[in-house]
Amino acid sequence: EDIKPYIDRIANGETSSILLAYRIIQLLLSTGTSGGQPKLIPMTAESFEKRMSDLLLSDLVTRKCFSGSDEGKSLYLYFIKPEMETPSGLKASFFTTFYFKTESFKNGLAKFCTSTIDTILCLDNKQSMFCQLLTGLLQRDEVVRFGSTFASVLARTIKFLEDYWRELCCNIRTGYLSDWIIDPGCKNAMSLILTRPNRELADSIQQICEDKSWEGIIVKLWPKIKYIHCIITGSMSQYVSLLEFYGGGIPLVSPIYNSSESSFGINLKPLSKPFDVSYTFLPNTAYFEFLPVGKDGEGKAQETWTDDEPVDLANVKLGRYYEVVVTTLAGLYRYTVGDVLKVTGFYNKSPQFQFVERRNVVLSIDVDKTTEEDLSKAIMKAKLILEPLGIMLTTYSSYADTSLTPGRYVLFWELKMKCSNDLPKLDAKIMEQCCCIVEESFDFTYKSHRKGGAISALELRVVKHGTFDELMDFYVSKGVSVAQYKPPSCLKSEEAVKILNSGMVGKFFSPKTMF
Repeated sequence: EDIKPYIDRIANGETSSILLAYRIIQLLLSTGTSGGQPKLIPMTAESFEKRMSDLLLSDLVTRKCFSGSDEGKSLYLYFIKPEMETPSGLKASFFTTFYFKTESFKNGLAKFCTSTIDTILCLDNKQSMFCQLLTGLLQRDEVVRFGSTFASVLARTIKFLEDYWRELCCNIRTGYLSDWIIDPGCKNAMSLILTRPNRELADSIQQICEDKSWEGIIVKLWPKIKYIHCIITGSMSQYVSLLEFYGGGIPLVSPIYNSSESSFGINLKPLSKPFDVSYTFLPNTAYFEFLPVGKDGEGKAQETWTDDEPVDLANVKLGRYYEVVVTTLAGLYRYTVGDVLKVTGFYNKSPQFQFVERRNVVLSIDVDKTTEEDLSKAIMKAKLILEPLGIMLTTYSSYADTSLTPGRYVLFWELKMKCSNDLPKLDAKIMEQCCCIVEESFDFTYKSHRKGGAISALELRVVKHGTFDELMDFYVSKGVSVAQYKPPSCLKSEEAVKILNSGMVGKFFSPKTMF
């Protein structure tokens, strides 16, 4: 908020020198799904080049761990949103949209992708997804890497494949592109790739997709894949079990830690288990400081200790928790990003951090504040009792329902059977047990308020398969990029809650009295 008036003045035509010494080449949009409205973040040529060098370094580290990964192609699902022009003439866009239009991308990473530039730059996400999957299937024997920016995009890709594999097979079998693909760039690109009927390939794909269980479907369709490449930390961690199931056990690589504001660090151990991933900070990316964050006995983040001075990169302590503060060449000065990190080690003298939670993502009723980390840990425990029953939790969200007194926390879960997309038969006792496990995992403050009647019993609402895709469509319609969509673990929007409620197929509660 301190910097926003200056950025707004620049966007409205004033010189960038009121904030920084360098010329601004683009205004970046933050995703807006965790903190409300998207923010405008300045980007200069030098800050862009630093991001590119970080991406290149991360890619080199990853490829070093997988022999032969240089010899094939990448099936990376990428998407863009329209740019907006500000009164100053500067364009505002998501970073991915800007990057995919640059010569750096076209002459670099794009050369190793199955998707053509035209299919990536298509503004219709449905047409883009269809064509990118089609090109990936046509080149299935060359694909050695599968990925996207975030795990949420891959979850959506799998759902799209479930809905459209028959039509994709039909295109391959006949050699003709579906009539509803009308984007000129997509049509032109596909005319150069889909050049003849291929009944044998279509039959092979059909046989794989007709299997009742889609466990390992990624490696079955693309048998030479060595790893899945996407960010799986933070709010993306809820997709880990889903990608492990569909990936058939191939490694999940979470390559880099960055945001609209800055790059921060890279994963120097790409083969780390998803929940053990740490990022090594790159000291030349920006100037980093860290505000110490207290943790109570149950590991819950308290308020930042305001009487402590921030420490610099060289003076953080192993095992401590910090909120990262960044000063960049693009005009951000001592800017609190809102991410809470834990120091897990050092590479030479550069610290390595594990992402813990977003500071501003909380469920709150009365004086209780349940953080994103608290919620994630509780749900991960609860879902364990569903796994022996062959039931998968594919994604979740939550909100604090204060329409009644006392208020309660409400969870939304999307469930499916491992062996099919059918909705599981929901046993009331099992689902109530899930509610109890979640509540028992919360901290002392929550339990004491629950026991004293200040918070009502937790409610669990199960939604049908595809409901969270509708939620994603809602945020995309509001301007969020598919490529940068982060599923909100704690909902603030009444419209978003209505969308999830519309897909509800069952609701369950903890016992009225607990603890």
